[in-house]
Amino acid sequence: MQDTATLPNAPLPVADTTLLLVDDDKPFLQRMTRALDQRGFKVTTAEGVAEGLAAVERSAPAHAVVDMRLGDGNGLDVVAALQRKRQDARAIVLTGYGNIATAVTAVKLGAVDYLAKPADADEVTAVLLQSGEVKVEMPENPMSADRVRWEHIQRIYEMCDRNVSETARRLSMHRRTLQRILAKRAPR
Repeated sequence: MQDTATLPNAPLPVADTTLLLVDDDKPFLQRMTRALDQRGFKVTTAEGVAEGLAAVERSAPAHAVVDMRLGDGNGLDVVAALQRKRQDARAIVLTGYGNIATAVTAVKLGAVDYLAKPADADEVTAVLLQSGEVKVEMPENPMSADRVRWEHIQRIYEMCDRNVSETARRLSMHRRTLQRILAKRAPR
């Protein structure tokens, strides 16, 4: 017998299937909503932090998939609010700007995983429904020097509560230079 979590349109083996999906990319939001709905989730959508926080206040869902960088703020605020309202909720943070510091922050705030975009619905469903410890394989290639620099900058940025001026001061870097670095995607 197959595990129902691996079947794309099988009913979910969990009692509460409510899910909050927060992303400011409308086409992605629509595609992911349809795909997760087909997998048995009762999806509520939000296009920003303010809408996400309002949805959590109205009715805290059992699951959440939240983009980290949103037009009106940081998706981690939605994850933190959800964990305060409902501690058993399982949240995933999605981002195109992946780095170790923000992944650690997301997990500390209550996210169960941190996935790089583009993530598909099967991957999201598998993470939301997994239980127990999953062993992560070691990467074959070490990080490049550019990536190590990027990770260091991101770690300091998170330590400074995402304050650009303070981060620039601690790194002895011009604030605008730091803003340009933070706006770019992580190097490979």
